[in-house]
Amino acid sequence: MKAIDLALARAHWLTRDLLAVPATLAPEGYAVEDLTWTLAHARDGGFDAALGLRHTDDGGEPSHEALPLTVSAGALPHPVADHYPHLAACHALHLHPADAARAEDLLTGQTALLATAEDGQLVMATSLQIPGVLDDLYAADAIQRGYGPQWRDEAGQRIPTLTLWAPTARRVDLLLWADRQPEDHSRAWAPAGDPERIPMDRQSDGAWTVEGDPDWADRSYRFELEHVLPRTGRLRTVTSTDPWSVGLAIDSAWSVLIDLADERWQPAHPAPTPAPIRAVDQAIYELHVRDFSREDPDVPEELRGSYLAFGADGHGRRHLAQLAEAGLTTVHLLPILDLTSVVEDPAEQQSPDPDDLARLSAAEPAGREQQAMVRASATRDAFNWGYDPWHFLTPEGSYTSTPGAAHGGRRVAQCRQLVSDLHDLGLRVVLDQVYNHTTDSGLHRSSVLDRVVPGYYHRLDGNGWVETSTCCQNLATEHAMGQKLMVDGCVLWVRHYRVDGFRFDLMGHHSRANLEAVRAALDELTLGRDGVDGSAVHLYGEGWNFGEVSGNARFHQAVQGQLDGTGIGTFNDRIRDAVRGGSVHDDDPSAHHGFATGGADPRHTDLLQVGLAGGLRAITFRSQETGEPVTGDQVRYGGSPAGYASSPEEVVNYVDAHDNETLWDTLVLKLDRATPMAERLRRNTLALACVTLSQGISFWHAGAEIVRSKSLDRNSYASGDWFNHLDYTLQDNGFGRGLPPEPDNGRRWSVLAPLLADPSLRPMPQDIRTALDAALDLLRIRRDLPLLRLGDAGEIERRVGFPASGTKDGRPDLVVMRVDGDEGDGVLIVLNASRLPVAQRVPGAAGESWELCRVQHEGRDEVVRETRWEEGAGVVHAPGLTAAVLVRGPVPS
Repeated sequence: MKAIDLALARAHWLTRDLLAVPATLAPEGYAVEDLTWTLAHARDGGFDAALGLRHTDDGGEPSHEALPLTVSAGALPHPVADHYPHLAACHALHLHPADAARAEDLLTGQTALLATAEDGQLVMATSLQIPGVLDDLYAADAIQRGYGPQWRDEAGQRIPTLTLWAPTARRVDLLLWADRQPEDHSRAWAPAGDPERIPMDRQSDGAWTVEGDPDWADRSYRFELEHVLPRTGRLRTVTSTDPWSVGLAIDSAWSVLIDLADERWQPAHPAPTPAPIRAVDQAIYELHVRDFSREDPDVPEELRGSYLAFGADGHGRRHLAQLAEAGLTTVHLLPILDLTSVVEDPAEQQSPDPDDLARLSAAEPAGREQQAMVRASATRDAFNWGYDPWHFLTPEGSYTSTPGAAHGGRRVAQCRQLVSDLHDLGLRVVLDQVYNHTTDSGLHRSSVLDRVVPGYYHRLDGNGWVETSTCCQNLATEHAMGQKLMVDGCVLWVRHYRVDGFRFDLMGHHSRANLEAVRAALDELTLGRDGVDGSAVHLYGEGWNFGEVSGNARFHQAVQGQLDGTGIGTFNDRIRDAVRGGSVHDDDPSAHHGFATGGADPRHTDLLQVGLAGGLRAITFRSQETGEPVTGDQVRYGGSPAGYASSPEEVVNYVDAHDNETLWDTLVLKLDRATPMAERLRRNTLALACVTLSQGISFWHAGAEIVRSKSLDRNSYASGDWFNHLDYTLQDNGFGRGLPPEPDNGRRWSVLAPLLADPSLRPMPQDIRTALDAALDLLRIRRDLPLLRLGDAGEIERRVGFPASGTKDGRPDLVVMRVDGDEGDGVLIVLNASRLPVAQRVPGAAGESWELCRVQHEGRDEVVRETRWEEGAGVVHAPGLTAAVLVRGPVPS
């Protein structure tokens, strides 16, 4: 690596007067303290990568200066070192006070750190990473502002102000277009002509503002900024949409100046928000907006795949109503924020003919041509999971009912209607939030943040390149305005769209402080002032620990086991892997079997029991593996504790989600091909029972209750409508639609092809109905038995036990969980993963009176009704492959 290279940013400007230099930055043979350090500054840029000065456009050389720096002995001082733990060992360089006082001005030009040897020879030059100093200079005041369009009442009119935080910009103009979208919104529309250019005023906190007049409402706008770009030193004029946009034109090419309080953009049929519930009372259903209705024959064709389909009397809405009646509380929607991967104008979209795909699959259910056709249009079709954010505060336009409805307030109104239509069913609405990454950085098409403040919003590695451990361009919400964007977005979706919760993608790439800031801001929302009780909003996310932030390398992460006392949940991979077997990352998912997939491993039994008890660290029981007493955190999951939570709302129990193979596909992969369909269906129910009957939060992927298949696809984010099939008519579960797309599945095609070609593995409509009936009973049981939702760690530790575990009669393919009430009531859950009936003695239960719960006694599963309790011996007789729930004492009728 060249020592003199301004294309890299290997040093850090952290506070007004403090720079940080890694010891490794000093060239070989030199120590940091032996060199003379200066901060080079070129007001108009001009340094090239090798520190040469390019000539300006008028032929002259750019002006530059060198500001002396003083080396401090030792590492970075506290509290700076505490705030930047990954830089704690760096050497400190200090600007002289007079130069530090000019920091704001210096940062609007090009800066570089230089080191010279004793003989005056330049031995090192690098650009600087500047998020730290920008936060130091501006954050305290900048985070107090409102950004994007802000409206106030004056003399009966609504007056807009636009604010953009761009502290390193030398000039910012508002570009405002005059024409508005016509009333006919059946087609795509974009503003025409040249915009009006309006200079914006710089404020002391790095924000630029301009006040408008009521006539600005619904007009399209962009910002034009003049920057000296970091590292290249080029003086560039760039345009950008508004990072805090609340309205957009189609395909996000323009921001639209809408007023979210405008009555025109309210839902046409508002419904009240469901009453608040505790986090552990939730039964969550993860759903994709397009999946929900795109193939629903009872939904008008023009509404299929759209926000408005949730209000149509189709199979999907009737299905959700059925789930809600049984006890489903919450619909979790995959991202609906403005995203980059879907072309919003249907006229510009491309996709294979579904009739052609259907004919191919009828002839070759394991054919390769289907995936080739889907892949050919994957970048131009209407489907994507949506984990590629562009504008965080605006709904996605491709889910509107017409191209013109993607413009401005119309997409807002339709998205609000979706929320209202789910509320009308009594269902809460959770939105998937993606603040850990963006699709682009730099000056690429959808890089709205870097265009406004180059080098600030993304997390950088030691050389100044954007980190990509999330497989995209990682955002740095540890920076003050990154957190501000995250907090403002969550508050806006609650206040203006009335959503009831958030799921955070790759939440471990955020700090606990980020999530606490979101929680605190939501808690300030009140019914009287904001129309919503923010304290009733639930938060959970993926608490995985990986990448450049892992092990709290840059901050205290929002990961499993580090959210005690916050009420924020994390997905429980321990129970998932115990039930399914192996790991979702296995190259060969058929190689390992779990509790519900034909395995009988006592380690899985212990993991499952910890999950059933809410994933608590302190839960105690005898280990099925060792027979010795253990606590939840003594049961191991790889190198980590199985029990990591201090409270049950910190755990979201699940067995499948949009990622990886569906539950049904996992069963196909892991079970012997000769396994009868009836057994497969019972195993599906058993797997769902493991999470639905747990003390944590219950979570289902949409379609798990109707044995949904994605034709064995393990990563369907860009697999189109075809492989993401979801049929609420209960006719086709999606199996055998061809080999799944090659990029993520091709190396396993030889394993997948014989399975997809086997017609005995495809459920018939009556099989799908059987699975649904059993799943509905699980929801009803959870709904009717409060002892399954204690919600308090102390109560769980006192009331929940696994009496047969680790005893001489215990067995790895059977779990008995007992929950005792205070009034002589109780619940006994028996999970029998064996094909054969069992007679299991329940220690301490002899002489007690238990009976099958009302839901199962009256349900359609004839097998579970064979469950018997032998009172004198304290023995439960449970049929094979059955989740049976017995009760005693006073229980809800």
